[in-house]
Amino acid sequence: MIDPSFKIFVVAALVLLVIPGPSVLYITTRSIDQGRIAGLVSVFGNALGTAILAVAGAAGLTAILASSTLAFSVVKYLGGAYLIYLGIKRIFSNDVLTPTLVQRKKLLNIFFQGTFVALLNPKTALFFLAFLPQFVDASRGYIWEQTLILGFTLVGLGICTDSIYALLAGTFTNWLKQQDSFHMGQRYFSGGIYIALGLYSAFSGSCKK
Repeated sequence: MIDPSFKIFVVAALVLLVIPGPSVLYITTRSIDQGRIAGLVSVFGNALGTAILAVAGAAGLTAILASSTLAFSVVKYLGGAYLIYLGIKRIFSNDVLTPTLVQRKKLLNIFFQGTFVALLNPKTALFFLAFLPQFVDASRGYIWEQTLILGFTLVGLGICTDSIYALLAGTFTNWLKQQDSFHMGQRYFSGGIYIALGLYSAFSGSCKK
């Protein structure tokens, strides 16, 4: 599997992963909202969702989503509605950024939210359908295994690039927390990002991660 085509896949995947899309916006918002730990937890939650989609892609589920307009629309709008809900909830919340927010239960919720967001992002599923097959050589056989290797390679690369975004956003937040104006607008900024992300997921036709 380590051949020129695989190297090309890695380079192409990295290029696509570093372009900010819904997953990157979600992760950076978590870091800004609750710090680097929450951002990293959301990275691994998102990675789990992407890994599940990789397995589903190998099994042919993404082909069903691509061929069914109804299935695509249901998943797309459910994902968008969920993110808009998170944004509205954040805007009207009275929570203040304090260390007590970073608890095991909260981090667990963040983890599964990241997984849920990844699973309800049809663009990620379509990425496996439109991009990965270009690097699968049917003449070698073992299509299932090739697809899984490529899919989990993408997951690993995504953990690396998304973690960089989470750490940078968390570091930037540490500086912002020293500014008085940040405390006043933090809820509205985070909530606005969630809402924008939900609208993006629902109405965008792109396949960015």
